[in-house]
Amino acid sequence: MLLAEALQNRADLQRRITQLSDRIAGCVLVQEGETPPEDPKALIREAEECFEQLEALIARINRTNCAVETAEGTLTELIARRDCMIKRTEMYRRFLEEARSATRRATRTEIKILPAVSVAEYQAQCDKYAREARRVDTLIQAANWSTELQ
Repeated sequence: MLLAEALQNRADLQRRITQLSDRIAGCVLVQEGETPPEDPKALIREAEECFEQLEALIARINRTNCAVETAEGTLTELIARRDCMIKRTEMYRRFLEEARSATRRATRTEIKILPAVSVAEYQAQCDKYAREARRVDTLIQAANWSTELQ
């Protein structure tokens, strides 16, 4: 199985567990004399099986990510770099959104609010981080589709 396929299976298992959790919660309480729409014990058993599969799959994915070397480091290192670039980009976008929001004045005597920084300078930095995140993500995706799961 390719690493990319394992990642898709992990996402499927996580969705399945969420759905089972919701179904279990809907079967816990019933009116006296009624039966639940589904057997909560059977749903819990199914969820437990999914958790076991998920745990084993995550361990294999993590082992693979640590073992696979690319020209720029292990997959684990690339994932950490991409995730930080994404978070940096989000921080800069929020920061720039605030800097761009000019306060409107009704009269000339009201206090004028101005950005404390150069928006253009920080926008360039934000764009740089976004480009780097996309570049690193492309490296990760290429490795995911060419690497066998360990």
